[in-house]
Amino acid sequence: MKRYGILLGCSIAALAGTAWAGTNDTFLIRDVDVYPVTAKEMKGVSVLIQDGKIAEIAAKIVAPKGMRILDGKGLRVYPGMIDSATNLGLAEISSVRESVDTGELGDFMPQLRALVAVNPESEHFGAVRVNGITSAITLPGGGGGGGGRGGGRAQSISGQAALIHTSGFTWEEMEISRSAAVQLTFPSMGGRGGRGGGGVPPEVADLFGEAGAAAGGANARRNYEDTISRINQFFDSARQYKATKAAKPAGFVPDLKLEAMIPVLDGKTPLAVSASQADAIHDAIQFADKQHVKIVIMGPRELGNVGPELKSHNIPVILGRVLALPEHEDDSYDAAMALPTQFYKAGVKFAFGTFTNEFVRNLPFQAAAAVGFGLPADEALKAVTIYPAEIWGQSDKVGSVEKGKWADLMITNGDPLEIQTKIAHIYIKGKEVELSNKQTRLYDKYMGRQ
Repeated sequence: MKRYGILLGCSIAALAGTAWAGTNDTFLIRDVDVYPVTAKEMKGVSVLIQDGKIAEIAAKIVAPKGMRILDGKGLRVYPGMIDSATNLGLAEISSVRESVDTGELGDFMPQLRALVAVNPESEHFGAVRVNGITSAITLPGGGGGGGGRGGGRAQSISGQAALIHTSGFTWEEMEISRSAAVQLTFPSMGGRGGRGGGGVPPEVADLFGEAGAAAGGANARRNYEDTISRINQFFDSARQYKATKAAKPAGFVPDLKLEAMIPVLDGKTPLAVSASQADAIHDAIQFADKQHVKIVIMGPRELGNVGPELKSHNIPVILGRVLALPEHEDDSYDAAMALPTQFYKAGVKFAFGTFTNEFVRNLPFQAAAAVGFGLPADEALKAVTIYPAEIWGQSDKVGSVEKGKWADLMITNGDPLEIQTKIAHIYIKGKEVELSNKQTRLYDKYMGRQ
């Protein structure tokens, strides 16, 4: 950390002289403050890591003979953070088409797996690890939160999102869950009318007059209803395929697209549904009820009056960037910043996602910004640790500092949501990850220039 010219204190300097580096995933941390997030903090305890997992947390642990013992006095242990909406490993430079592997052709492509396309050498991974992000959802489509990027109609089903570690030599090594969710972009009328759409944006009325606006609204509704119909037809086909397969008829020919939908129909894999406006969220809930599937709402930009529906259906949401401008010109200046508090007060479980790779490194500061607008600090921390682990069905592996879980840990000198806090060490599955990236390498290169 000296490359930044910041003195982290005697405790971190002392740690730099111990044997923290290396690939060994078995060691003991002594006299460290542990913040599990699922329980109260524990002061001055020891943490035993064996074979990449947390084996024990106690006031005193006798280390086996020959085991590395690390002094954590004055430092804190937190679980690594999880970003619930990225394109990490799939998109490198947005303006260079060859480096972006999202948005495949085809309207319904649930068989496509984002995991197998992840590039472990992406420069983005190094940039996000230095801020404590050890895991992320990578989406096969163009992000979420209101549709894909670029022109034309967005894919309805883009493929299977993966929950991955942010370090590894291969995508197999980075895998936490290869099918955390199937990404569905839900259609929207795009207006501000009541539930189900029907509203016409003011700029349309101004440009074409009331008659033109009415015609545009009618056309939008036809497109909306047509898209809903096609999605329902696809789900009906998948359900019929499942029944046919169960009957084991002679000459049965597997269909990869419909085969990929069976875990969704069985309730084992949720749909990650992009729906930004309240009316679209309401319709997505109705769709989920009709099809009897589990859903996670991705990128809502307003709560409206759908809070009770989300809570009663136990549907979690992934909120987008908090440090963002208002969505509409007549919104309050703090609309995005106050949104997490609204969901919290409505009793809806949520996690944070950044939806674009360039902002993943700012994940802890997005959560921290919400604290300044009413969200309890402990809830903000949970929204980037244990809550996403629960939402994506991996809370038995990651998301908190607990016995039996992987040692995905960050070692800090303070609260990780505070910008002045420095992260001294990052561990993923018990192995220390080097805190370097393209920016630090360039810093070293030009600071050393004679």
